[in-house]
Amino acid sequence: MERSKLISVLVLTSSRADFGIYLPLLNRLKKDSQFNLKILAFGTHLSISHGYTLNQINEAGFAADFQISSLLANDASEDIATSYALTSLKFTDFWLLFKNQFDWVFVLGDRFEMAAAVAAGIPFNIPFAHIHGGETTLGAIDNIYRHFITLSSKLHFVALEEYRTRIHKLLESSTNNCNVIGALSLENLQEIKLLNHGEFKEKWSIDLELPSILITVHPETVEFSKNGDYSLEIYKALKKLSQDRQLIITMPNADTKGSVFRKVYEKLKAQQPNKVFLIENFGTQSYFTCMKYVGLMIGNTSSGIIEAASFKKYVLNVGDRQKGRIAGDNVVHLPFDSETIINEANIYFNKSFEEGNIYDKGGAVDIILEKLKEYAAIS
Repeated sequence: MERSKLISVLVLTSSRADFGIYLPLLNRLKKDSQFNLKILAFGTHLSISHGYTLNQINEAGFAADFQISSLLANDASEDIATSYALTSLKFTDFWLLFKNQFDWVFVLGDRFEMAAAVAAGIPFNIPFAHIHGGETTLGAIDNIYRHFITLSSKLHFVALEEYRTRIHKLLESSTNNCNVIGALSLENLQEIKLLNHGEFKEKWSIDLELPSILITVHPETVEFSKNGDYSLEIYKALKKLSQDRQLIITMPNADTKGSVFRKVYEKLKAQQPNKVFLIENFGTQSYFTCMKYVGLMIGNTSSGIIEAASFKKYVLNVGDRQKGRIAGDNVVHLPFDSETIINEANIYFNKSFEEGNIYDKGGAVDIILEKLKEYAAIS
């Protein structure tokens, strides 16, 4: 019997968020003897101020075979631009050394660090495989980075049919290299055992049996000059909501002016130390556990759009960061207005959403591995 070709795969992970999404794929790649898996960690994984989430990779049973550190500590526009340039420069050296060693290099989403890594790989003809392309988020410069990564990739795995149509328009071709798989992150629900109330309290000192709201608000990076005003509206809304509910706040990404939100969260924590909890890095198991037990989510994160419906949760999606991304009926779109946020939170808190998740297609990892093996068989 002819032996199957060994497929060498490199996975680029730049943050706690994309690693959690990758996890079901990483587990299967690790177990399948036809694949030689390597992981490259960069971005906020190596940032002390963002929780040094390299530990999350190790705790999940993997190793960062390669590490590239390139982020600056500050978050002004020039700092983001410099971090982009430095990331691209360091990846140039990496691709020069390893340009012919990987059959596929997986990239995910839309972060500026990921785009910088891809930009450096274009002259080397690196075979990028992009997950979560074709989506639109008009309130974030990530929208530009996502489409750039799509244009730079040879293989695509998208969440919805509408996103495949958009990629065909971007590429000006109805390529067969674009596959609809649903949301990869939802495969975690089949693999990860969520914590019970007691286990979560022991790990985080947070009692989820008390009325709680999960908050994940990142800065807007197109209209970033308004983040000061937006953070003030969030502060006023959360201060009111904290009177009779716990607030569990996951801290912002390394984005332009993310520090203004960090400051208001720290102010809230100082005022209500027993009711406001600031989390730098939950990890997938704890984040999903928290999502399961809270009464409501507030924020402008993709997890609210893509994952919350699987936990029957309503989400108050504030501002324009996710504008354009297809959302289910559990997502309530609101402006950065404190009174509106407070009123809608009171309406939707503990209200269960029963219509299912439009992003849950099932079998995402199976499709990815099947496609990788198909390409290996014909190459």
